[in-house]
Amino acid sequence: MSGIVESSGTEPACRLPDGPAGMGLPEGHAGQDRTVRRALLDAALEVFTERGYTDAVLTQIAGRSGIPVGSLFQHYGGKRGLYLALWEEFREEQERRTAATLASERSRGVDDPIVLFVAGARAYLEGAWDNRRLGRLLVEDDSPAGFDALRRQWDRAWVRRNARLLEVDERQRAGRVRVSVLTTVIGGAARELGDCGDETEAREIVDEVCGILIHLSAPPG
Repeated sequence: MSGIVESSGTEPACRLPDGPAGMGLPEGHAGQDRTVRRALLDAALEVFTERGYTDAVLTQIAGRSGIPVGSLFQHYGGKRGLYLALWEEFREEQERRTAATLASERSRGVDDPIVLFVAGARAYLEGAWDNRRLGRLLVEDDSPAGFDALRRQWDRAWVRRNARLLEVDERQRAGRVRVSVLTTVIGGAARELGDCGDETEAREIVDEVCGILIHLSAPPG
């Protein structure tokens, strides 16, 4: 679910399956379509957070959003589609944030792989704090059938991207292990940020984790 991500154009995307939501509406209704989707996702996040995924009721989500249940099914196909859409939204926002940070660092002439990696990690963790409500939901065990497999697929792709960013040769076991450890540290820190009481505490955690990453990222020898 989590990670420093930088689109390379070579990794298969973990995207929602095609369905009614992917068909869209006529161009003139695009704005209304976006508004409906936003209302449904916001309501779903509220209900999932309060009741958990399993106990969430579609009629309650529809009621909170002010959107008919029939429209909910048209756009997302049901509860699972809403959950996966929230997950994809979280991932895409984190991707945009980290990619923008890496681009900014490179534009300033930064080319050290470790410096870039830690800058991306900081951006990701700050995003995890900003979107902590959604982040907490996505790490719970209460999730749709098949979600764990999808998340593992994404995590494997994330490790490969981080290996490229750190210029680690994945054919070497030691390099693979080092990148896996780094991803675990970032993922664990992101979960901790979801439980922080305030921004000061969150910033302290981000600073501490970035220091750990600098130490762990250094190649042996």
